[in-house]
Amino acid sequence: MQSFGLGESIPPDTAHAVSVSLPTWRANVGYEEGEDWVVNRMTTGYPRFFIHRSIQAFAAEIAEKYGPVGSRLKAMLFPTRQIANRCAAFVRSRAPAADAADLTVVNLVVDSASPETKALQLFCPAVSAVLVSDTTFPIAKQYWQHTGDGVSSRRAEFCHGLLRDGLLKLDDGGSKSPGPGKSCRGPRRYQRPSSLDHGRPAHNGASSPGVASGEEVQETSRFLEERFGRNLDVSFVEPAKSAIRRRIAGALSGDHELSRSPLPEMVDNSRGVTLREHDVYLFPCGMNAIFNAHRALLGARSSDLKSINFGFPYVDTLKILEKFGPGCVFYGHASESDLDELEKNLEAGERFLALFCEFPGNPLLTCPNLKRIRQLADTYDFAVVVDETIGTFANINVLPYADIVVSSLTKIFSGDCNVMGGSAIFNPNGKYYSALKDWARRELEDTYWAEDVIFMERNSRDFASRIDRINVNAEAICGVLKEHPLVKSLFYPRYVLTSQNYEDCRLPGGGYGGLVSLVFHDKAQAVAFYDAIQTAKGPSLGTNFTLTSPYVLLAHYQELEWAAGYGVDPNLIRISVGLEETAHIVEVFRSALKAAEESASAK
Repeated sequence: MQSFGLGESIPPDTAHAVSVSLPTWRANVGYEEGEDWVVNRMTTGYPRFFIHRSIQAFAAEIAEKYGPVGSRLKAMLFPTRQIANRCAAFVRSRAPAADAADLTVVNLVVDSASPETKALQLFCPAVSAVLVSDTTFPIAKQYWQHTGDGVSSRRAEFCHGLLRDGLLKLDDGGSKSPGPGKSCRGPRRYQRPSSLDHGRPAHNGASSPGVASGEEVQETSRFLEERFGRNLDVSFVEPAKSAIRRRIAGALSGDHELSRSPLPEMVDNSRGVTLREHDVYLFPCGMNAIFNAHRALLGARSSDLKSINFGFPYVDTLKILEKFGPGCVFYGHASESDLDELEKNLEAGERFLALFCEFPGNPLLTCPNLKRIRQLADTYDFAVVVDETIGTFANINVLPYADIVVSSLTKIFSGDCNVMGGSAIFNPNGKYYSALKDWARRELEDTYWAEDVIFMERNSRDFASRIDRINVNAEAICGVLKEHPLVKSLFYPRYVLTSQNYEDCRLPGGGYGGLVSLVFHDKAQAVAFYDAIQTAKGPSLGTNFTLTSPYVLLAHYQELEWAAGYGVDPNLIRISVGLEETAHIVEVFRSALKAAEESASAK
């Protein structure tokens, strides 16, 4: 199995990789402590925690070119002015007025006066920068990390080239971003057909504009490829979005070959709810889907009601609910006793905007009782948002219990660990569906970068078959781990105490997913196992290769005691199972367990 050096991208030699190699326990601690021997060797990192080198370079040039002379401001980059303005408001609300005095927003747009750039309007390659001082930059970075609203590395790379070639200009106020909910397709000459262009709404509720001829589309594609050297057929961007949405809806499987012709009407799907394609929304990353689900509910229902975070959360979900809006109530165990307490509070008159939960949770793989949650939501009028990233819709169906289902497409849906993406489904049978759709038409922008769309569509074509293989491998690995005397606790949806809640949502033929967590009896055993295991080692999950991580160290290093209070051991090891040959990956785990045994016997 391939080894990965410290700081090397995972996959190796991949410009837009989503993970980075931290091959030893000590390297993970060094990363969290900001030690130079780790940080200086990192070529990349997880995109919402590590600002990609392409983004850093672009931001530095914008700050130097458009910041006040001698100001030494830093730039945080976003895809639209509306998003940049939200970041600016976030910074101003949290920074002392004196520190935020220099904050400014710079909007760069394609110079539409140049005939050469007409084709670029198809991409809508605008960029907005929030220029902040050293003291307020950490606050801007909080917004960037929590919301997932920042530009993708591919967008930054592409637009940086435009800036250097003089094709991006400072917006003088005469150019306007597309309105909320609108796809940017550029001048009529450069519009092209998509699967939505026949009387149905476009992505995020946009109505479809006119359609260019195939010859004009090909001309545009040739122009972009020749001018910018991109291996990207832009005529397939809208069909690619359509294919992604249909896969998420459970209505398209297999390696469907895209064409410029519209896909047939959606009929059946695996969700158990009649869905239309425009009930599925795409976002630049999974956390952005969660952030916008929260925004949607605040806008569609009430901006005064707190939300509920039910179950031990992924880091930024809780931060979003705490920092954006009126706050939240945290039930960290997602247990029946937590539901009992919630029900008592509801009976006493407490009211909430929404309940957010993961199914299963990360990293303990426990599952909340969605049936009971749905009953409480119907009785006491709150929305339910379920993050199905770990379970995946190929194994489970949670939509009947939720008003919104969100997922990180970056993970197993993509698998290749080289592109980000997220999705949200609005349940048409939900009580708040009409209000949510109205909000989306008014407020939601399509910011998913065209190149990222193309990569995501290609990667996801064999999603269903990959899930089957990963389910098998995960079960085999659990068979090795669950009986081993050094393993104190094994976490997997089939074996945890809430397994019946998972079974209630498991599809016929569905498995239990590719995420496994384990805790050894002592830290030395965990360290020995981690250092010895011959897999890729770094952040993220759902990769086509097995990826091991001391997850709690990375996700909760500054709050280990807090996490332990909810049963999350600081030395927990999380395994994202890949597509390797089953016998081979089982032997990899047996060998790592031997290293842990030697550590134990050395005492």
